Amino acid sequence: MIDIAEVGAKATSEIARSLAQIDEDAAARAVAMCADARRIALYGVGREGLMMKGFAMRLFHLGLDAHVVGDMTTPPLGEGDLLIVSAGPGYFSTVSALVATARAAGAKTLCITAQADGGSARACDAVLVLPAQTMADDTGHEATSTLPMGSLFEGVEYVAFELLVLALKERLGESAETMRARHTNLE
Repeated sequence: MIDIAEVGAKATSEIARSLAQIDEDAAARAVAMCADARRIALYGVGREGLMMKGFAMRLFHLGLDAHVVGDMTTPPLGEGDLLIVSAGPGYFSTVSALVATARAAGAKTLCITAQADGGSARACDAVLVLPAQTMADDTGHEATSTLPMGSLFEGVEYVAFELLVLALKERLGESAETMRARHTNLE
């Protein structure tokens, strides 16, 4: 059995190191893009998709018109809208296809990634780099994360998204009470 406290301290230290390397200007641009969007759609594959769903929920709690791509109630995107995609390794074919569709419709695009030079990331209007190991680079390196596969990137996403929410909360003049009032009562 692993020592939960010891390994947990290593893992959270890795997350903290990654968060400390996020470019503040890129984060501010992501916040502005969210705040200024008419509506927002979010997409990611696998566990990155789960992080995007959590981010969409918090954007909704902030009073933003946020949707998860693939849900039956996701509206079409167009001028004034924003598609936020997650592509930790920099490229996923589904992400690139959605980016092309959104851009053709006039929507802005933002990619959350660890690899800014990847095809999906390069195709977007803006990129927020979260410097963390993904599944694409979890082997063949001397210094890999304590966490398996792409878990470090996904953990960094979760915390980074909550930090973006705090910045948006301030920018939009929201409070814990106004956010809580939008939380579902169907649980």
